[in-house]
Amino acid sequence: MNERLDTAAILPGLQDPVLDAQRIFRSVLAAISRPGTVQALESVPTPVPLNPASMAVCLALLDYDTPLWLDPAACAGRGVREHLRFHCGCPLVEQPARAAFALVTDSSALPELEAFARGSDEYPERSTTLIVQVSGLESGGGWRLRGPGIPATAHLGVQGLAESFPAQWRTNHALHPRGVDLLLTCGNRIAALPRSVELEA
Repeated sequence: MNERLDTAAILPGLQDPVLDAQRIFRSVLAAISRPGTVQALESVPTPVPLNPASMAVCLALLDYDTPLWLDPAACAGRGVREHLRFHCGCPLVEQPARAAFALVTDSSALPELEAFARGSDEYPERSTTLIVQVSGLESGGGWRLRGPGIPATAHLGVQGLAESFPAQWRTNHALHPRGVDLLLTCGNRIAALPRSVELEA
């Protein structure tokens, strides 16, 4: 039996679901194709503790075929499950390794990257894309990035992740073409860390 939705907790979605989702998708694609750049996304109604960029990504990318894992902080937010199920239709899963997408609203409690699906040599695309909310995000300073989509090097300033994250990312990058991809969000901004990118802290 399907769990009944608490419709009182559901906020409005995109004003124009087709055109707005296309604009958001193009911005996400720009972030992925040019690692180190920060893109601004549509501002959308957002249940706490999600930020507008995370919600916009969910509205544009998630559907019935994209299982989603929520971190404990997101699960505790009033109306988060209802809002996502109503607007995205995505099934929610309990195990990170079963998720096509994972939403991490408390970056300080980000699980080890190895907890998520990393694909296989035959099907590297069967991996998890993590949407991770951080406390600070800006082009320049911080990490040095190298890889596809970066002419030489790029710099990305990120606050809110554990000190162990760069070492975890090096392990993840070494698995390429396997591995997870990250979409970092802060407010209405987004930057991407594809698995193909090298990171130096």
